[in-house]
Amino acid sequence: MSTRPDNWWKSATAYQIYPRSFCDSNGDGIGDIPGIISKLDYLAELGVGFIWLSPVYRSPMADNGYDISDYQDIAPEFGTLADFDRLLAGARERGIGIVMDLVVNHSSDEHPWFIESRASRDSAKRDYYIWRDPAADGGPPSDLQSFFGGPAWTLDEATGQYYLHLFDRKQPDLNWENPALRQAIWKMMNWWLDRGVAGFRMDVIDLIGKEVDKGIVADGPRLHEYLQEMHRETLAGRDVVTVGEAWSASTDNALLYCGRDRDELSMVFQFEHVTQQHDEKLGKWKPKPFDLVALKRVLNKWQAALAEDGWNSLFWGNHDLPRAVSKYGDDKVYRVESAKMLATVLHLMKGTPYIYQGEEFGMTNAAFSDISQFKDLETLNFYRLQVAEGVSPEAFIAGANENSRDNARTPVQWSDAPQAGFTTGTPWIDINPNYREINADQAVRDPESIFAHYRSLAGLRCELPVIVNGDYRPWFEEHPQVFAYSRHLDGQTLTVVANFSDRPLQLDVPEAMRAEGRGLIANYDCRDHIGATLSLQPYEAFAVLS
Repeated sequence: MSTRPDNWWKSATAYQIYPRSFCDSNGDGIGDIPGIISKLDYLAELGVGFIWLSPVYRSPMADNGYDISDYQDIAPEFGTLADFDRLLAGARERGIGIVMDLVVNHSSDEHPWFIESRASRDSAKRDYYIWRDPAADGGPPSDLQSFFGGPAWTLDEATGQYYLHLFDRKQPDLNWENPALRQAIWKMMNWWLDRGVAGFRMDVIDLIGKEVDKGIVADGPRLHEYLQEMHRETLAGRDVVTVGEAWSASTDNALLYCGRDRDELSMVFQFEHVTQQHDEKLGKWKPKPFDLVALKRVLNKWQAALAEDGWNSLFWGNHDLPRAVSKYGDDKVYRVESAKMLATVLHLMKGTPYIYQGEEFGMTNAAFSDISQFKDLETLNFYRLQVAEGVSPEAFIAGANENSRDNARTPVQWSDAPQAGFTTGTPWIDINPNYREINADQAVRDPESIFAHYRSLAGLRCELPVIVNGDYRPWFEEHPQVFAYSRHLDGQTLTVVANFSDRPLQLDVPEAMRAEGRGLIANYDCRDHIGATLSLQPYEAFAVLS
């Protein structure tokens, strides 16, 4: 990575791999590291600058690898450390960095630290985790609930205390107030960095400063102290990228994470544009109708907040979210047009864009018909809880087919071969039956495909500084169908216009937005000017450089 310019990640296009569902090399139905290696040329052709690799560490897989039992080994179903080193080397040869998923809010209950911690109240590692005495009635110490549903406390009968788990009971929370724990984490991070990884994506990093006795879970008072210590002990002086997953991040506190003088992270994943679409009571299981004006309000606010300092992470989807074209576009009649439109709008904003595997050729939500098809721990927990409270199974499954994490986890559709070319065996989760029409093989061969569109956007990002560093100005902020903005740098203006609907429309263009120059990219006919009026086709999007 040393040959790259400073802040190389600003002009890079990122790509997330969820290994279990990416590519299976040995026919066991589970994606693996050799499978990823076999697709490195594909990713290089796409124009990827770095890969965010979801966890491949040794794990019992209660939460598909986000429950880690050994931070310095590879899960056997994914391969070996030698396979990982081959992945690092192969990616480096293609100018691609590998960014590891750092999961240190919690570990697996099968991690040696936790096994020792629960062995006795006097264990040397007791304080690596968060233990509390029962309440006066013998029940949990507080009414704190897990993000996966149910109490966040589980009783360890042998020692008579409860341990905290903000996620599954097999994911006990680590106690970051313990300096010995932090030193163990720094040692582990340096081990990976010395091995050659390009940085870390940090899972729910906003939770590490929690003070549960005060009811503080996210954004605790010592959070940034811990992140600055992490920077000093692991990241300082290294040419790496870091991105923190922070569901509590807001425009008010974002610069605490990624301000240039903070010595913390390169950028954060914020989720305000995601959570605003959830029901106030039932959350994502009862999604609200899509509201473009509300979406623009959030994205434009974040562009303004980090305009002069900090850095935005740009994404529509990831392993926890529904497929972008199903959520924000039209995954049936206008699947190709709307997928290209979404890519255009996102990738030309200021920030580092992230592609989630399969997004680059328009994979869609799963549309499962029965709860037995779902594998996700969170989905199954909430199904049980909400059906018990009176929600019909059909209503829950309808919501899950919009927002369950399994939508993103159906295997990548590589070809129209059996099992979509993902495996020669039985896949761990059902393949989306539309793989015969929607697959990477067809997309790579088609010069007008969604894949070709993403490849063009990645190339433009490397070519044009205005995309990386230009100022951002929104247009038509209250228009219910149109997303438009311009970027400005050194006398150049990049103007992006998109119709977020399946209806054609006429648009009167303000004089300050009109432009004439080079048509950069489009999903219908390329345009080289923006006049006083515009006629936009369904889901049309284009960009003009003037």
